[in-house]
Amino acid sequence: MARRHVLGDLYGRCDAISDPVPVYLNENDADHVGEPVADLVGSADESLGHYADAFTFHISDDLCKRLSAGHFTYELQYELAPASAKGANRRVCISSISLIARQNYKKPIPRSSLAAKGTAV
Repeated sequence: MARRHVLGDLYGRCDAISDPVPVYLNENDADHVGEPVADLVGSADESLGHYADAFTFHISDDLCKRLSAGHFTYELQYELAPASAKGANRRVCISSISLIARQNYKKPIPRSSLAAKGTAV
């Protein structure tokens, strides 16, 4: 995946990662209603050489297919890098990446059904 796609607004401030960072999966579990449950599912690195401006995700094939199909958003945990710049321009180092499952689209209730129940629109 392209670094710019994963990092978004942090792209210009993020240092290259030298060691693999852990990748977690956050999905809602039936036992923990409303609480996200994070499981370690693999790692990510920048080991592509010629295509160095990309992350390589080392995760299961099923998760890889879902990730490439856009079923996840990203949550990045990072630390401020030691540098001379301060404030908004300070560099950051990624410490972990969480994949957040997108919520399924909920079809709206037709107005005719609402009217039959007596609910105002």
